Amino acid sequence: QVQLVESGGGLVQPGGSLRLSCAPSGSIFRIYTMGWYRQAPGNQRELVATITGYGMTNYADSVKDRFAISRDYAKNTIYLQMNSLKPEDTALYYCTGDVRVDIFSSSRATWGQGTQVTVSS
Repeated sequence: QVQLVESGGGLVQPGGSLRLSCAPSGSIFRIYTMGWYRQAPGNQRELVATITGYGMTNYADSVKDRFAISRDYAKNTIYLQMNSLKPEDTALYYCTGDVRVDIFSSSRATWGQGTQVTVSS
């Protein structure tokens, strides 16, 4: 079963930057909309950013002008460039995508296991 695999999380000081990546674990036919969500302890999972198959992006107000989502269509990979990080950005970041594994299947929402981002001095 294909999953999405995140990488790039870690510990960074306030004001620093990190770049997250997300790619499928195996061969797939196509991924439509992809995005990033995050969940801090005690909080619900919340939207961070999404990018459609056409490249249209959407951001949570809390990360606009600091985060940038991008996509490599050839690699079915998305990235999240996070700049000017704040302690409140600390969370487990999840990748999600509308994945179609082959031409005989319909697409379905697929999630990764998450990558931890900690912003602390």
